[in-house]
Amino acid sequence: MAEALWWGALAASSLVIGAMLGVFRRWPERLIGVVLAFGAGALISAVSFDLAEEGVKVGGGDSVALGLALGALTYFLADRAIERRGEPDGARSADAAATTQDGGAGLALGAFLDGIPEQIVLGIGLVTGEVSIGLLAAIFISNLPEAVGSATEMLDAGRTRAAILRLWLVVAVICTFATMVGFVIADDVSGDLQATINGFAAGALLVMLIDSMIPDATRKAGNLAGLVTVLGFAVAAGLSAVG
Repeated sequence: MAEALWWGALAASSLVIGAMLGVFRRWPERLIGVVLAFGAGALISAVSFDLAEEGVKVGGGDSVALGLALGALTYFLADRAIERRGEPDGARSADAAATTQDGGAGLALGAFLDGIPEQIVLGIGLVTGEVSIGLLAAIFISNLPEAVGSATEMLDAGRTRAAILRLWLVVAVICTFATMVGFVIADDVSGDLQATINGFAAGALLVMLIDSMIPDATRKAGNLAGLVTVLGFAVAAGLSAVG
């Protein structure tokens, strides 16, 4: 159990580190875009190799597909609820949407919805006595730019530093305990259920990438975003091969 707590905290710590980097220093917009683009590439790699491919191996494509649908729908509905809550007049101008998106809430929601199942999978893997270096690295690397980008946008939207840090600390703690949950239930989790969990994380990630992270990266970093995204994918894919 202590081992699961340690590895879970290590993986989730990048959420808090990223939030601190985002709120305690003003970063150039282009640099934020580059960081987001790199993280997007790392997340695409995580979806491809650490979640979808691994899910198919342990439970089959049908279970992964079910999880994908559930994760995508959950993120979509939750993100729309956040948007509606932030628009009391029922509308938002195109200029405002392009400037702030949802004040970083979409990235935070994505980190939460994919972080829990990702770290449950990490905890399940710890029962075998081996840490998946690829999954651990993918979680850590992708969490960092998500938190930096989200915290920066939240700060620009008028939220206080203390409120932003509390939010990300709560998300990190929940994700850490998700690793422990995965460790505890590992013996009772079927391959189909694990594949569905993998698919859920992948589905939430894919919708978040298209709705929030990639558009933000392209808007801020310009034509450099595509190249950096590929770099992030290459780094994360290489690390996945290690695990």
